[in-house]
Amino acid sequence: MSAAAAPAAVDATAPVRRQRVRVPMRLVSSAAYADVALSVYVKVKALGLRPEGCQAKSSTIASYLGLSTASVERGMTQLRRPGPDGVVELISDRRTLPGGTGTSALRTVRAMTRTEAFVWLPVAAAEDLTPRQLRAFALIAYAQARGIALTEAELAAGLLHHSGKKAGQPISVTAASAVVDAVEAARWVTVQRRAGAQGRHRYIAHDIAPEARTDGGCAAVAGAAESAVTSGSEESASSEVGEGSGSPVGEGSLANEESPRTDSPDDERAFFSSAVGEVPVVEGAGAVENPADAAARTKAGGGLALRAGGNSQPSPSKPETEKRSSRGGGSARSSYDGPQLAMSPQIYAVLEPVHRLLERVDSDFVARQIAREVGRQLREGTDAERLQHRLTARFAKVMLSEIRNPGRWLLGVALPRWGCGYQDCEAGVLWSTGKDCEVCAEIVQDKAAARRRAQRIEQGLCPEHGTRPGPGGRCVDCVLDDAARNPAPAPVPVHCKVAGPPRGSCGDCGARIVVIGRALKDGLCKLCREEAAVLGAAVVPAQTAPAGQETCSGRDGDVPCGRKPLPSRSVCGIHRVQELAGEVA
Repeated sequence: MSAAAAPAAVDATAPVRRQRVRVPMRLVSSAAYADVALSVYVKVKALGLRPEGCQAKSSTIASYLGLSTASVERGMTQLRRPGPDGVVELISDRRTLPGGTGTSALRTVRAMTRTEAFVWLPVAAAEDLTPRQLRAFALIAYAQARGIALTEAELAAGLLHHSGKKAGQPISVTAASAVVDAVEAARWVTVQRRAGAQGRHRYIAHDIAPEARTDGGCAAVAGAAESAVTSGSEESASSEVGEGSGSPVGEGSLANEESPRTDSPDDERAFFSSAVGEVPVVEGAGAVENPADAAARTKAGGGLALRAGGNSQPSPSKPETEKRSSRGGGSARSSYDGPQLAMSPQIYAVLEPVHRLLERVDSDFVARQIAREVGRQLREGTDAERLQHRLTARFAKVMLSEIRNPGRWLLGVALPRWGCGYQDCEAGVLWSTGKDCEVCAEIVQDKAAARRRAQRIEQGLCPEHGTRPGPGGRCVDCVLDDAARNPAPAPVPVHCKVAGPPRGSCGDCGARIVVIGRALKDGLCKLCREEAAVLGAAVVPAQTAPAGQETCSGRDGDVPCGRKPLPSRSVCGIHRVQELAGEVA
């Protein structure tokens, strides 16, 4: 059925088209893929779920989608080519029959990873809606699944021109409103006008084909909610250009002027707030950094000026009389009435890679904390180029839709330095040289070893070697390592007693002898005993010194010796040696 035509009557006998496929969000949000590529992907993936796979020709797929064969082939060509990130979504294997006649190709889509963002799309929606309407439906379904209150301006930012001078640029809000009206007319989306927080429209995407829903189902509930919120004039469903989600009679969108509410989404009595980057309000918290003289503040105080070049201008903020709603119906609390915030050109230039997030920070206190953190790092010696590189690298690793709280993400993820205690370390790489940080590498190795050790302990293996322990509770490698670290001491020689007669040492030469016979008396060996006997026989008996002799009886030549004699001898020591030498000779 045509997307713009009025819905047909419900056929109770028609089969319910409930099939859905999981579509990567990169196809929906990337400007590298045309709208027709999304429709082709949904149909090809649905056909590929059959046992024989997707073997339909391009003309057959075009008849299913209500498109021309050239459009379907153009979408397949984009899906077969690598995207900006090098990912190929569609693989087409050409086949030939045994006779040489060609047949339709076998088309398969790539396997999605478990961490990438995706959205569930009904296959019937791809058949009922045009490619651009299907893309709008996918954006609404993804926002609904993630709990994001979508505005027409944000919806228009996801629908791009793919040809002409404006290729790659988002379409206007008026064109996006016309697309939403067509999707609503096809009964795939229900729009509850002004039913969201701060006057936003609330979009409800349906996952069952329109002919399978009766008037008493979701459509009736949505219509009752819409009639309870809107007030009579609904003939114009969309808003004008630049007017947000408000009515086209000049009121504009309340979300463009009012600050977001800080009620928790868990509180059923509070309205759902779709503002991104809101900061939870703590009970009992008061104003921060209030100036001493409250009268010195202007009516436009408290705004955040994001202007470079030193020409900072405060943005308008809420007056002091406006109060924030309190949870549970408590007493009202005044809004932030601190001093006016003006960001310096240097800090603003450093935050250039994340200006889109900074504009979505709607709390003056959080914006002040971000500016102070940047200023603190600059004062401590961090280069502005290093900060910009850090912000650029970390912002490139996440999708903008994944950042639910920009202020918290900037303070907790983007700005802090990751690395070891070495100031030059930037996430494991030395900023000055570009080499890997050895300290961080050791930390990573230690953590890996600790994880490996814990895993081995859980498996009942040796923590050090990963082998099974023996009966004694220790593995063979541990025993060998202990033996290498603590070698056994050398054995002490043990003297054994030899059986037989006692042995001793000669008193003269020290030789080992058997102490028997004459050796028991003199303690000499045989050779020493015989030598002593020869010397004793040759020695002339020594003359003893007479009583009262005081000098030696010997002569030194012709002169008498005047030395004192030895005890019990008549000569001195020198002459006694001469006597012994003469006796031996």
